[in-house]
Amino acid sequence: MSEDELTHTDEEGNVQMVDVGDKPDTARRALAEGEIHLQESTVEAVRDDEIGKGDVLATARVGAVQAVKHTWETIPMCHQIPITNVETSFDVDDDRITLTVAVETTGKTGCEMEALEGVTTGLNVVWDMVKAAEKDDEGQYPDTAIRNVHVASKTKRSL
Repeated sequence: MSEDELTHTDEEGNVQMVDVGDKPDTARRALAEGEIHLQESTVEAVRDDEIGKGDVLATARVGAVQAVKHTWETIPMCHQIPITNVETSFDVDDDRITLTVAVETTGKTGCEMEALEGVTTGLNVVWDMVKAAEKDDEGQYPDTAIRNVHVASKTKRSL
């Protein structure tokens, strides 16, 4: 990509928000995924709702939705967009929990960053909720890791 094609910088190289004013409104959807690796005993406690802080997945779902709605406040060049729908789903395996966040909008720019923010915050909420169960004797988290956060798909269709 040449310097002329970089849309987040002006002629002098200063960072700027991309002007999307002339783009037509389109229906957009982005799906992001990620996983948190945990000890099997922790995953079992999440499944059985035995984590002392409360319902881990319900709390993570709320955190994910909140993050989606506030993405424009944490990503400097991200536009504030109208979120029309957020869907969250969890896949609980023996040693990990996978979170999928789908975000929909109708507007001039996509919603990939919102979906990614939902996934990363949702997984951070899981970590926060289970950290007492995950700590080893030295207070470290040798088995805990957030991995494979990515945009799984995105679509756009004209209105």
